[in-house]
Amino acid sequence: MEDIYQHIGSKIRTFRGDFKMSQDDLAKKMKTTANTISRWETGVYQPTVGDLDKLARIFEQPIWAFFPVEVKPPTEAHQSLLSATGDLPKEDLDELRRYADFIRAGNALKKLKTPKKQKGKSD
Repeated sequence: MEDIYQHIGSKIRTFRGDFKMSQDDLAKKMKTTANTISRWETGVYQPTVGDLDKLARIFEQPIWAFFPVEVKPPTEAHQSLLSATGDLPKEDLDELRRYADFIRAGNALKKLKTPKKQKGKSD
């Protein structure tokens, strides 16, 4: 599997193109710089799970849209969450689902991070 952050960067670039946004446009919405967006897209910088949540909201996508298919949680996890909270209004259910995905995505990022090579260490 390619590096998770290169995959995420590719998805950011794709969604930005779909929305016909420049890096500067997205940077303004994210309250960051176009340079940061560029570095996310190339995998040089690593967006946090909080950044991914903001991006998901801007691009009207679930946070899992930034992850490879094999990393996404099983549908049953969402179904059990929804069955336990079925009497909530749709907006609250959507926000609850986003929060659960936020937590799962954070855990997935921790597991998938490629360790950086240490200086002076041989392979």
